[in-house]
Amino acid sequence: MSGKEQKYIDEVFKSNYIAPFGSFITRFEESIKAYTGVSNALALSSATAGLHLALRVLGIGRGDTVLASSFTFIGSVNCILYQGAEPIFIDSDESWNVSPILLKKAIRELPKKPKVFILTHLYGQVAKMDEIVAICKEEGIYLIEDAAESLGASYRGQQSGTFGDFGVYSFNGNKILTTSGGGVLVSDNEEWIAKAKFLSTQAKEPFLYYEHEEYGYNYRMSNVLAAIGVAQVEVLDERVERKREIFNFYQEKFKSIDEISWMPEIEGGRGNRWLSTMLLDKTNPMKIIEALELSSIDSRPLWKPMHMQPLFRKSRAFVDGTSETLFSRGLCLPSPTSASNKELMRVVEVIKTVC
Repeated sequence: MSGKEQKYIDEVFKSNYIAPFGSFITRFEESIKAYTGVSNALALSSATAGLHLALRVLGIGRGDTVLASSFTFIGSVNCILYQGAEPIFIDSDESWNVSPILLKKAIRELPKKPKVFILTHLYGQVAKMDEIVAICKEEGIYLIEDAAESLGASYRGQQSGTFGDFGVYSFNGNKILTTSGGGVLVSDNEEWIAKAKFLSTQAKEPFLYYEHEEYGYNYRMSNVLAAIGVAQVEVLDERVERKREIFNFYQEKFKSIDEISWMPEIEGGRGNRWLSTMLLDKTNPMKIIEALELSSIDSRPLWKPMHMQPLFRKSRAFVDGTSETLFSRGLCLPSPTSASNKELMRVVEVIKTVC
């Protein structure tokens, strides 16, 4: 926490508006708009809810196909199943983010043109947006940016989540900013955000009594969590700088170990380094995870690609083995902004012992 959260929560309780209604929801949405430069923002219960609403607004349903990054967290793609649509997975390239070459290949070779591409900006690094945006425009495909991990990251000076038709940010407990749980859906299309807001509040028609012509969801953020979010956004730039310092710290400390390499930062990109992630040429990452665990230090493998998940065993995928290799060789290091360099050195010492 930054220090102002409790002050703002106290204001919420004094106002007696703790439900999904109140001034801090508007303040939080305005702060996201001001930071990212996007025209419209909608505070929600999660980023997954935002992705789901985006698909609803775009009319995605049964019989439709939706392209998605394979190397991602499952929250990026569950929304496709919610709508009864078919996910088709696209592999990564040397950037670790989605491959524009495989994206184009999928669009050209599929018998039915997909309507939407859900792009994940992985581990706080923006994908190759010049190429991806051009492909989606050329092919007439909607672009939804899953920027859950990349708030504060940019590409050629433009914030992640603002290139496509929709963008979503996450404020889950492990993100660069947190409201404990929550998300924001953004778009420059005012009508789409208005429709998403309508659906997020049970699709209630504008009458005093409850009338419904279509179904909706209980997806709005509470005023209490929005108050936390307002305080968090005030320190976003500080968080990004600390995350980048942590990455640089690890990179410097491990420079003598030849088998270790790092997630790259593409030309024109400036990541928020949400997690410091490494690759190992020789050592099994599980050996390091187990050694860190013995020292009460938490770490994780990289995401297991969606096309490798049992849930999607029958789904089509355009892959070349890149994300499978990353999964087998990769490791997420502890990267909390609250950690001191002394604490980070504990991580370094354990890994050096194993390697």
